[in-house]
Amino acid sequence: MLPKRLVLNSGISTGTFPEFVDTILQLGAARTSAYVCCANVHMLVEAHRDAEFRQVLADADVVTPDGSPVAGAVGWFHGKRQERVAGMDLTPALLAEAERRGQSVYFYGTTDAVLAKIRERIERELPNLRIAGMVSPPFRKLTPEEEEAHVAAINKADPDLLFVALGCPRQEKWMAAHRGRIKACMLGVGQAFLTYAGLEQRLPAWARRLWLEWAYRLWLEPRRLWRRYLITNSHFIYLIARKALARS
Repeated sequence: MLPKRLVLNSGISTGTFPEFVDTILQLGAARTSAYVCCANVHMLVEAHRDAEFRQVLADADVVTPDGSPVAGAVGWFHGKRQERVAGMDLTPALLAEAERRGQSVYFYGTTDAVLAKIRERIERELPNLRIAGMVSPPFRKLTPEEEEAHVAAINKADPDLLFVALGCPRQEKWMAAHRGRIKACMLGVGQAFLTYAGLEQRLPAWARRLWLEWAYRLWLEPRRLWRRYLITNSHFIYLIARKALARS
């Protein structure tokens, strides 16, 4: 398993991008009911505030350094450079490697329209990838009967990887609650569904290296994200600075 290093009070998995891809696919092949969280600044601040959510991250088999500041913090505090492993990059890489290895995938979340676009791209670019299923659950709390039906359908399809897009922190809590019930490696990748479907563009790689992706997202959705980026990002910087001063 990939070693974890502490950032604030959450463990972040470390390794190269190919090591993340291989580890996740091995978890899927083993059918051990594992889950993977992609940790950005927002997630780490939420974990710092909320002990219950912090335990969700602690119990994850893999916690990728999704945000550049998170990857940077791993390097600052542990003296070893860590590349960013974003869900938006991990998703297409996992799909391509799953096709090469003959492993199957299942998509759970978002909307039927987004899932249709994902299927179109896979059929065009990865024609031999086995899609075990695609389900867009209702945007409300499911009844116990509906929940059991979804779990049964996923297990009957028997995927190696289950990609989950329910929004943070709902998708992470959902995966934690279903560990031991769903026999697959679950991945909370949220926004990656939209980018893979071609419905949301990403900044060029050079801009992402300069940590500007948050500004682009804010420009796209200012009403929804201004509070997260203004307050949450500022709080993350404060917490990191306080921790750095405590070490000096």
